[in-house]
Amino acid sequence: MENGVQRWVVDISKWEPSAIDFSFALSFLPQHHHSSITRFVKEEDRKRALISRLLQYALVHEVLGIPYQDIVIKRTSEGKPFLECGRVCFDLPNFNFNVSHHGDYVAIASEPLCLVGLDIVCCVVPKKETVVEYVQNFSSCFSSLEWDQIITAGSNNEVLTEFYRFWSLKEAYVKAIGSGLAYGLHRVEFYHNTSWTNISVKVDGVLNAQWRFWLSDLGKGHWVSPTSSFLCSSYSFCCMELYPVDFEKCSFLSSV
Repeated sequence: MENGVQRWVVDISKWEPSAIDFSFALSFLPQHHHSSITRFVKEEDRKRALISRLLQYALVHEVLGIPYQDIVIKRTSEGKPFLECGRVCFDLPNFNFNVSHHGDYVAIASEPLCLVGLDIVCCVVPKKETVVEYVQNFSSCFSSLEWDQIITAGSNNEVLTEFYRFWSLKEAYVKAIGSGLAYGLHRVEFYHNTSWTNISVKVDGVLNAQWRFWLSDLGKGHWVSPTSSFLCSSYSFCCMELYPVDFEKCSFLSSV
């Protein structure tokens, strides 16, 4: 069971492939993925997209033992990747995974029983507006408590860091449930201690105790937030059906 719990992070900042090397790496993916990678104009975006797809196939092969040529990964309308129905291991009935990339890092996380979400943020300093003006654009995505913590965090760098920490947690949650930003980030409110090691969430004002969140500093101004939740009832997205499991079986002690 523990084999299904995976947390992989790749630093792509020092990978500078030639056109031939990039094409070779791309050739390991099914043809229908190619256009979604090569459509990007910037090389950094193409690299992130390529590594993200490769990690998905590598993880499915590693955990489930499915031959690469038999792996079929699709995406929901909101962009959540999933393994096509009928291609699962019966020992891991709820196997699901989530990916994220931003800045120098690409990451993937999987769970055999619990619902899993993941988000990476890079603390990018805005160039055409002040930090306060930048974060103000997203004020509607935060509760009054969260917003107060952000704007009173201290220096511009501290404000930006606080903003991105909250943002990463919110993104991880909505990505886990497969709803994307359309869910409404303001509905998800996070609480934490001073070290960000005891994180809880309220959804629509109700404490959601089955969720567990972690926030890890990857360095170079990057943060990653893996999250997982045990299922109290069946849950489905696209053609996948996930089933309720015992709380104790979920890997809530796992983190990046």
